[in-house]
Amino acid sequence: MTLLELREKLGLRLLTEKMDENRQVEGGYASDLLSWVMAHAKENQVWVTIQSHQNIVAVASLLGLSGIIVAEGVEVEENTIKKAEEENIPIFATQKSIYEICGILYNALAGSREKC
Repeated sequence: MTLLELREKLGLRLLTEKMDENRQVEGGYASDLLSWVMAHAKENQVWVTIQSHQNIVAVASLLGLSGIIVAEGVEVEENTIKKAEEENIPIFATQKSIYEICGILYNALAGSREKC
Protein backbone atom coordinates (compact mmCIF):
# COMPACT_ATOMS: atom_id res chain seq x y z
CA MET A 1 0.00 0.00 0.00
CA THR A 2 1.26 3.50 -0.75
CA LEU A 3 1.26 6.44 1.65
CA LEU A 4 -1.44 8.10 -0.45
CA GLU A 5 -3.69 5.02 -0.19
CA LEU A 6 -2.97 4.81 3.53
CA ARG A 7 -3.87 8.46 4.07
CA GLU A 8 -7.16 8.06 2.22
CA LYS A 9 -8.20 4.73 3.80
CA LEU A 10 -7.41 5.84 7.34
CA GLY A 11 -8.73 9.40 6.92
CA LEU A 12 -5.46 10.95 8.08
CA ARG A 13 -4.52 14.62 8.05
CA LEU A 14 -1.01 15.33 6.71
CA LEU A 15 0.85 17.73 9.00
CA THR A 16 4.05 18.01 7.00
CA GLU A 17 4.00 19.99 3.77
CA LYS A 18 4.67 17.04 1.50
CA MET A 19 5.11 13.29 1.28
CA ASP A 20 6.26 10.76 -1.26
CA GLU A 21 2.78 9.57 -2.25
CA ASN A 22 4.18 6.40 -3.83
CA ARG A 23 6.29 5.32 -0.85
CA GLN A 24 5.28 1.83 0.21
CA VAL A 25 3.92 0.93 3.62
CA GLU A 26 4.60 -2.70 4.45
CA GLY A 27 3.27 -2.80 8.00
CA GLY A 28 2.63 -0.86 11.13
CA TYR A 29 4.03 -0.58 14.62
CA ALA A 30 2.46 1.03 17.69
CA SER A 31 4.36 2.07 20.80
CA ASP A 32 5.17 5.20 22.76
CA LEU A 33 8.49 4.01 24.17
CA LEU A 34 11.17 5.22 21.75
CA SER A 35 13.76 2.62 22.72
CA TRP A 36 11.17 -0.12 22.17
CA VAL A 37 10.31 1.22 18.73
CA MET A 38 14.02 1.37 17.85
CA ALA A 39 14.41 -2.29 18.82
CA HIS A 40 11.26 -3.66 17.16
CA ALA A 41 9.88 -1.52 14.33
CA LYS A 42 10.94 -2.40 10.80
CA GLU A 43 11.84 -0.40 7.72
CA ASN A 44 8.84 0.71 5.61
CA GLN A 45 6.41 0.41 8.51
CA VAL A 46 4.24 3.30 9.66
CA TRP A 47 4.54 4.15 13.37
CA VAL A 48 1.45 4.90 15.47
CA THR A 49 2.13 6.91 18.64
CA ILE A 50 0.94 9.72 20.87
CA GLN A 51 4.45 11.16 21.19
CA SER A 52 4.91 14.51 19.48
CA HIS A 53 8.45 15.71 20.22
CA GLN A 54 11.38 15.88 17.77
CA ASN A 55 12.83 12.54 18.83
CA ILE A 56 10.07 10.67 16.98
CA VAL A 57 11.49 12.04 13.72
CA ALA A 58 15.00 10.89 14.60
CA VAL A 59 13.77 7.36 15.35
CA ALA A 60 11.66 7.20 12.17
CA SER A 61 14.57 8.43 10.05
CA LEU A 62 17.06 6.04 11.65
CA LEU A 63 14.79 3.04 10.99
CA GLY A 64 13.63 4.07 7.51
CA LEU A 65 9.98 4.17 8.55
CA SER A 66 7.45 5.23 5.93
CA GLY A 67 5.78 7.72 8.24
CA ILE A 68 4.39 8.56 11.66
CA ILE A 69 0.74 8.66 12.71
CA VAL A 70 0.10 10.75 15.81
CA ALA A 71 -3.17 9.51 17.28
CA GLU A 72 -5.81 10.65 19.77
CA GLY A 73 -5.81 14.29 18.71
CA VAL A 74 -2.38 14.98 20.19
CA GLU A 75 -1.02 18.29 18.95
CA VAL A 76 2.37 17.94 17.28
CA GLU A 77 5.02 20.50 18.15
CA GLU A 78 5.92 22.89 15.33
CA ASN A 79 9.65 22.11 15.63
CA THR A 80 8.81 18.41 15.20
CA ILE A 81 6.97 19.14 11.96
CA LYS A 82 9.89 21.24 10.67
CA LYS A 83 12.36 18.47 11.51
CA ALA A 84 10.15 15.89 9.79
CA GLU A 85 10.04 18.02 6.64
CA GLU A 86 13.85 18.25 6.66
CA GLU A 87 14.10 14.45 7.01
CA ASN A 88 11.29 13.69 4.51
CA ILE A 89 9.29 11.83 7.15
CA PRO A 90 5.56 12.47 6.76
CA ILE A 91 3.62 13.01 9.96
CA PHE A 92 -0.10 12.33 9.95
CA ALA A 93 -2.66 13.22 12.60
CA THR A 94 -5.89 11.55 13.62
CA GLN A 95 -8.50 11.99 16.33
CA LYS A 96 -8.92 8.20 16.45
CA SER A 97 -7.53 6.20 19.37
CA ILE A 98 -4.41 4.12 18.91
CA TYR A 99 -6.57 1.01 19.22
CA GLU A 100 -8.95 2.14 16.51
CA ILE A 101 -6.30 3.37 14.05
CA CYS A 102 -4.28 0.16 14.47
CA GLY A 103 -7.33 -1.96 13.71
CA ILE A 104 -8.12 0.04 10.59
CA LEU A 105 -4.46 -0.04 9.54
CA TYR A 106 -4.26 -3.80 10.05
CA ASN A 107 -7.37 -4.44 7.99
CA ALA A 108 -6.27 -2.04 5.23
CA LEU A 109 -2.84 -3.68 4.94
CA ALA A 110 -4.28 -7.20 5.09
CA GLY A 111 -6.67 -6.27 2.28
CA SER A 112 -3.86 -4.88 0.14
CA ARG A 113 -1.80 -8.06 0.60
CA GLU A 114 -4.66 -10.22 -0.61
CA LYS A 115 -4.63 -8.33 -3.91
CA CYS A 116 -0.98 -9.20 -4.52
